[in-house]
Amino acid sequence: MVQRRFTRLRPVSPRYVVLNEPETIMAIPSTLVTLGCDVSQQWLDINVYGEDQVTHINNARSEIDAFLKGYAGAVIAVEATNTYHELIVERALKLGLTVYLVGGYQLKHYAEAIDERMRTDRVDAKLLARFLHRERDRLKPFEPKSPDVKRLWTLMKRRALLVKTKGQIRQSFAGLAEFKSSAKTTVKQIDHVITLIERRIRELVKNLDWQADVLRVKAIFGIGPLTAIALVCAYRSYDFPHRDPYIAFMGLDVRTKDSGKHRGKRKLSKKGDGEFRRLLFNTAMAAKKSYPYFEQRYNGYVSRGLSTTGALMAIGRQQARIAFALLKNQVDFDPNRFNKACNAT
Repeated sequence: MVQRRFTRLRPVSPRYVVLNEPETIMAIPSTLVTLGCDVSQQWLDINVYGEDQVTHINNARSEIDAFLKGYAGAVIAVEATNTYHELIVERALKLGLTVYLVGGYQLKHYAEAIDERMRTDRVDAKLLARFLHRERDRLKPFEPKSPDVKRLWTLMKRRALLVKTKGQIRQSFAGLAEFKSSAKTTVKQIDHVITLIERRIRELVKNLDWQADVLRVKAIFGIGPLTAIALVCAYRSYDFPHRDPYIAFMGLDVRTKDSGKHRGKRKLSKKGDGEFRRLLFNTAMAAKKSYPYFEQRYNGYVSRGLSTTGALMAIGRQQARIAFALLKNQVDFDPNRFNKACNAT
């Protein structure tokens, strides 16, 4: 302990402050600043946890930088939207903040759990700050992807949207003969854009040097090139220690609701991006139709009470587990070994 006198607070380090005591210096941990940010297309509402004030700013780079520059080293919970949150996430990371993304579904149930009956942008900003302050040890900070990975996944999602739109157009105009030619032309234009997207996806896979991993996964029964790319993309998103977090990342983990003697129905958590599950549903259907082992597994699941969709997703989860093993161990898929293991079960 040093005998000196200070007339004002003086910062010593990011974690400690010096108290203004007449004859002593004492160091105590300072509180980590926690922010919550509700996002919309044009505006942001930001709250500092513990304060009643909510700052309302434009969702623009200059205003974001002006606000965040005084909070380097802070943590911020940002509402995850389709794309509107990307600018503040980018600027927050650039300015030294740790970012946590919180989905609307997650925030909704947190509000219900604490009996918050009013939901406005200001209220949500405070909810986000409170949620992060109290649950930060259970949350995983956001880790930005490389530009190529981000671009690749964006194109995968846009391709899926075009495929869905093409199907809707065909169904909507099926009974309208006078629009048959126009609808057919529109579908051809969509097919052309899909072809361009797929070409760009292949280029990005090459730039990322993922060709070998994609070929490994593509060799699994029923899996096509796009699903293989998606599974590699999921694997490269984080450093998964084992297969369970990898499966949970795609929302394929099973959710349980048991209480006392009651055993609730098992369902998928569906926490991850739905595009993974859509692709794996299609690959499971292909595997079930083409390979006897997967057809037997499908029939077994259905006989145990699973729905047809649930049975297919169980097969898709098995395909994802195989993909993880191949990627983790950097080995090629061996059909003979797989068939031998299947016959032994």
